[in-house]
Amino acid sequence: MHNELTKKDIQMMREELHQRRTVLRPQLLEAVKEARAFGDLSENFEYKAAKQEKNQNERRIRFLENMIRTAVVISDQSQADTVGLFDKVTIRLADDDVDETYQVVTTMRQDALRGRISKESPVGKALLGRRVGERFHIQVSERYGYDAVVRAIEKSEDDGSAPLNRF
Repeated sequence: MHNELTKKDIQMMREELHQRRTVLRPQLLEAVKEARAFGDLSENFEYKAAKQEKNQNERRIRFLENMIRTAVVISDQSQADTVGLFDKVTIRLADDDVDETYQVVTTMRQDALRGRISKESPVGKALLGRRVGERFHIQVSERYGYDAVVRAIEKSEDDGSAPLNRF
């Protein structure tokens, strides 16, 4: 499987990789060295914590490298009257008569608590390419789905304000 990412996603991941390799990695290695000097490693909490932090950094580096290596670059451009990546969209849920606003983003930038949904989520998939006034169906699972209507589209570009996920 390939990761569909924008040029901005890849740029942000490369910047984070550079930071983790050139700044954070040497700091964490030094912290491990210092903690090791405290003595008995079997009862040395500082050493275990420093090793754990160093290992987390190395896992994140490998994750980012893999994401970049397997990436397929996609465009964040869309037609002026349709929902595309990074657009803010207001929809009305038909059953609840409630409006909700989302920004459709790539998987690396999703944050549902802040209204940023992945283009690969059920809502994101259903929204892409829709127009204002268009009614559509969101299929959440085999047994559950619901209808919604696009109320407004606020065209937007990827300005980098949506940070990368920190899994």
